[in-house]
Amino acid sequence: MKYNELTIASHKNKTRVGRGISAGKGKTAGRGTKGQKSRAGSGKKEGFEGGQTPLVMRLPRLRGFTSHRAKTEVVYTHQLNDFKGVVTNESLHTSGLIDSAFSKVKVVTKGELTSSVTVSLQAASATAKDAIQKAGGSFTKVNIPQRAAKTKKAE
Repeated sequence: MKYNELTIASHKNKTRVGRGISAGKGKTAGRGTKGQKSRAGSGKKEGFEGGQTPLVMRLPRLRGFTSHRAKTEVVYTHQLNDFKGVVTNESLHTSGLIDSAFSKVKVVTKGELTSSVTVSLQAASATAKDAIQKAGGSFTKVNIPQRAAKTKKAE
């Protein structure tokens, strides 16, 4: 037997509420008597506390916002003139152009690129790619280098 060949009985009819006391769900229609939830349109917004100032509004606000997203570091094309061979995250970090060898790096056009370099980084603008190729180099997109996993000390 296949799932698409199964036959199911027709669905039970929906109960028509509020259609007279003899209908089974008449008069108050299963909502109880009086009160906020018995009225039409009684939906309350999240955090509502019955008119009392909600907890969210009672708490003090904190200034500012801290983003935990790793920032993309920018390297300009004219800064690549100092390199020979392959430009990687590690080589940019050792030269002091970026803060960490494990951050995302993007090459952006600014200044003129004269040396032929092979760039292996995470991103580059379209004009920066053109400038690298005009200078006789090439651009290769690579993933962000991962830190080495910490090993547990043997006890």
